[in-house]
Amino acid sequence: MADLPSERVTPDEPPFTRVGVDYFGPFEVKSRRSGVKRYGVILTCMAIRAIHIEGAPSLDTDAFINALRRFIARCGQVRELRSDNGTNFRGAEQELKTAIEKWNQAQINDVLLQKGIKWYFNPPAGSHHGGSWERLIRSVRKVLNSTLNVQSLDEEGLHTVLCEVEAIINGRPITKASMDPYDLEALTPNHLCLTCVDG
Repeated sequence: MADLPSERVTPDEPPFTRVGVDYFGPFEVKSRRSGVKRYGVILTCMAIRAIHIEGAPSLDTDAFINALRRFIARCGQVRELRSDNGTNFRGAEQELKTAIEKWNQAQINDVLLQKGIKWYFNPPAGSHHGGSWERLIRSVRKVLNSTLNVQSLDEEGLHTVLCEVEAIINGRPITKASMDPYDLEALTPNHLCLTCVDG
């Protein structure tokens, strides 16, 4: 079996130093009397498999840059960013593909350069690349579907639900869970990310 990629096993780095990013959605939310589309941006720590979810009002360049800036302000500096290259979205995600192809890459590169972030794109034929965050998007969708059902949300409600989904996903064990009540509890991404402890 091949070795894991270096971004998955580099020790002594804070969470979210190396991140995979992708969009998911859209979600229909209420805005006054009409419905508008909103999107989710999932940022996945490559080492501890924690996620952070940001809401995005659209698929344009500025919306992505603002989501990335909010993420960095909350979770710390990113050194490496990995993503699809915009050509390997499938089926219902055609809208995402079209929008990402229209992004102003020069503007995004300027922001990344200022913050010292290297952005790596998956190869177009490498469908096995990005599987770590694609799998977590599936988990997010599963939790969202069981939570929302047919409820209609406004902007604030969607933001709240996305934060709760993030907490649920980051509460999953990343080590073997024991059935013995005297064993320590299983390690979760929340144990590694949260700075305060309930109690």
